[in-house]
Amino acid sequence: MSTPDNGGVKTLAIRLQPEVHQQLVIIASLRSTTITEEIRQAIEAHIATVKSSTDLASKADGVLETIEREAADRRAAIASLFGDGTTPAAAPKGRGRKPAADA
Repeated sequence: MSTPDNGGVKTLAIRLQPEVHQQLVIIASLRSTTITEEIRQAIEAHIATVKSSTDLASKADGVLETIEREAADRRAAIASLFGDGTTPAAAPKGRGRKPAADA
């Protein structure tokens, strides 16, 4: 699970098989880096590879079309609900009784 960190980065916990972890430790040691840096570089390389995939770009286009279609449907539903397409006035905040009217 990822959680926000102070530096505007996310902390991500991953599970690795012991032999993979040991290999990663050795690689980081031989390259004078940290395990975190090795993982970060691997993820960045993976993302760069995936970004260049035309298949993924096509899927993203399909998702964007679906989002736009659903947004248009929701806009139409709101316009239908409120007549002229305007949104209702904000409801008063807070709970409790109304102040008593002066007699």
